[in-house]
Amino acid sequence: MKGPGKSPSLVVGGTIVAILIVAALFGPALANHDPLAVHLANALAAPSLAHPFGCDALGRDVFARVMWGARLSLGVSVSVVFLSLIVGGLIGGAAGLAGGPIDNLVMRAVDIVLAFPGILLAISMAAILGPGLIDLVIALTAMGWTGYARVVRGEVLSLREREYVHAANALGARPARVLIRHMLPAVAGPVAVQATFGIGGIIGAEAALSFLGLGVLPPTPSWGNMLDAGREFLLIAPHLTTAPGVAIGLAILGFNLLGDGLAALAGRAG
Repeated sequence: MKGPGKSPSLVVGGTIVAILIVAALFGPALANHDPLAVHLANALAAPSLAHPFGCDALGRDVFARVMWGARLSLGVSVSVVFLSLIVGGLIGGAAGLAGGPIDNLVMRAVDIVLAFPGILLAISMAAILGPGLIDLVIALTAMGWTGYARVVRGEVLSLREREYVHAANALGARPARVLIRHMLPAVAGPVAVQATFGIGGIIGAEAALSFLGLGVLPPTPSWGNMLDAGREFLLIAPHLTTAPGVAIGLAILGFNLLGDGLAALAGRAG
C-alpha cells in the first residue's frame, strides 16, 4: 500500500508549486534585464542566450517579465484566497453555528451569488471598480468567498454536535469564542484543500481579467496583459504568447494536482 507521501499528484503538484514560488521570490532578482526597460533595437527578437524567452514589441525581455508576472499572479491569488477565506469562513461558520432561519437566509444568499458564473461576476465587479491591483483583488474576492462559506458551514454543522463543543457551550462560552477557538481550527484540512484549488482558479481568473484590460494594466508585467499584447504578433513572434501561456497553464496545473494530492491525503487520514 502506498504511503501518503508517494501520491504522484502531491509530488508533481508540489514540485510545480515550489518552482513557481521560487520564481516569484527570486526570479526577478536573478533576471539580467529590467522588465520595464525599452530597447527598440531588440523588438520582437527571438529567444536566444541573452534573452531566453525573446523580447516583446518594445524590446523588453520576456523572461524578466514572466518572472515579475509570477510574483504578481501568486501575490494576487494568495491575497484573494486569504480574504475569501476570512469572509467566507466567518459567514459560513456563523450560519452553521446559528442554524435555523439564519442559516437558511445566509445560504440562500450564497446560492444567489453562486447562480452567476464566477468569472462573469468578477468581470462585472472589475468593470464597475475599474482596472487596478486593489480593485482586482476586491473583484476576485467577491467571486471566491462563497466556496469557503459552504465548506466551513458544512463542517461546522457536523462539529457543533461534538462533545467538546457542547462542553464549551455548557461552560458559558460565547458563540463567537466557540466558533473561533474550537470549531474553525478543526476545519483546517478541508479548507486547505479548497484554498489550494482556489489559488489555481484565481491565477486563471486574474490572467483573464488582465487580458481583457480589467486587471493590472501595462507596463506592469502580468501574464494576462502579456498574452493580450502578444496576440497581435502571434504569427511572427509566437514566443510572446507561448511563454506567459505556458506559465499560466503550469501554475494552474500545479495547484490543481497539489489540491488532488491533499484531498487524497486527507481522505486516507480520515
